[in-house]
Amino acid sequence: MSRFLRASLVVLCLASCGGGGGSYSAPRQLDNACAIIRERPHYLRAMERTERRWGVPIHVQMATIHQESKFVGNARTPHTFVLGVIPMGRQSTAYGYSQALNGTWEEYQQSVGNRRAKRDDIGDATDFMGWYMDQTERALGIPKTDAEAQYLAYHEGRTGYARQSYLNKPWLVEVAKKVGQRSEMYRAQLASCR
Repeated sequence: MSRFLRASLVVLCLASCGGGGGSYSAPRQLDNACAIIRERPHYLRAMERTERRWGVPIHVQMATIHQESKFVGNARTPHTFVLGVIPMGRQSTAYGYSQALNGTWEEYQQSVGNRRAKRDDIGDATDFMGWYMDQTERALGIPKTDAEAQYLAYHEGRTGYARQSYLNKPWLVEVAKKVGQRSEMYRAQLASCR
């Protein structure tokens, strides 16, 4: 067997072992907070840590993650295409559970002193959300319990929210309302299952 073929087989074997940190699939019942935390208890532990550190309620975190990634750890934005067929990269650099953009994620890493934080790690992703929403409350006065307004500021950025850029996006206002409703649904479910 040639040296190249042997090296290729070793690389292929190592790649198949999955060095990517495990399964990134979504929980099975996304409309049931109790089922989500039963299936993925580490999600609950991560969100509880974030609630203790940053004061963002678990149901607000869950509703935001649901909207951003449907709890898929390696979620990415779709590709853009020229002439409908030529791929030209992704719509943005958003990635992971929280769909944090590269620049905002780097700001978070620097701010909390954790250069190793990863967007596809639920603990890091929820901590990022807590940090971001805490900053939003400080800058704009939006309570951490207000999932709808927090989501608008999360999506548009704090500057965009302050300029009310969302008013030109009726679809986004509707999405934010759904985030608020889902947050309330999750809150009621969590109260009954914990």
